[in-house]
Amino acid sequence: MSGSTSSHLAGVTTLLLDADGTLFPSEEPAFAASAGVTRDFATTFGLTGNFDPEHLRRTTTGKNFRTTGQDLLASQGVSIEPDELEAWVEREKVEVTAHLGRVLEPRPDVRDCLAALSRRYRLAVVSSSALSRISACIRASGLDEFLPEDARFSAEDSLPVPTSKPDPAVYLHALRQLGIGAEEAVAVEDSVTGAGSAVAAGIATVGIVQFVPEDERADRVEALTLAGVPRVVQSWQGLAEHLLDTAVVAL
Repeated sequence: MSGSTSSHLAGVTTLLLDADGTLFPSEEPAFAASAGVTRDFATTFGLTGNFDPEHLRRTTTGKNFRTTGQDLLASQGVSIEPDELEAWVEREKVEVTAHLGRVLEPRPDVRDCLAALSRRYRLAVVSSSALSRISACIRASGLDEFLPEDARFSAEDSLPVPTSKPDPAVYLHALRQLGIGAEEAVAVEDSVTGAGSAVAAGIATVGIVQFVPEDERADRVEALTLAGVPRVVQSWQGLAEHLLDTAVVAL
């Protein structure tokens, strides 16, 4: 994805934006809230491991709690009834959503860049998180006007069978619902898991590391590149400049 807009963005009409860690700095507070549920889940079913928030963030970013729980159970040979897992998924969703709604705040830099991008592209959200969590974060971040409810797609809630990135299903679903082909979209992702989902769906992907902890950014850039992401930007300003193909974006 290099060159002028007429070459590397020719035919692109839509930006498919990851939510957590991309649109807002939600990863750290989300895992702080989720870790307590994860520890209780592990205790209930006799699972062992490191369930500290920071460890969970580093090892499961891009996945939802359903997938994390299933992976934990499978790795230790534990089986539970589907309705038991659903109850834990619901508890985690409620607790994390409430916490994020309290702690997230509007980011003028993100808002201004979305405003600039929305003048050229249709914007949509494609996430592993539940729609209720996505909505709470978007509302707390002051981004509702750019990301309407009918342009939000969740691997947890929007699909016939819930899944999580890196499964490309949620991106493929978003393309179908929006009535576009993969060549008409660019995905924006902060995590390797998310990038893998978009790349597997055949969508050109840009990485962004603005909300990745500074001491992890170099490694994340390298990992995203290895995952098939040809361009990684440091900030929303850099993303807007790249996608609008201008050295200075008037914000």
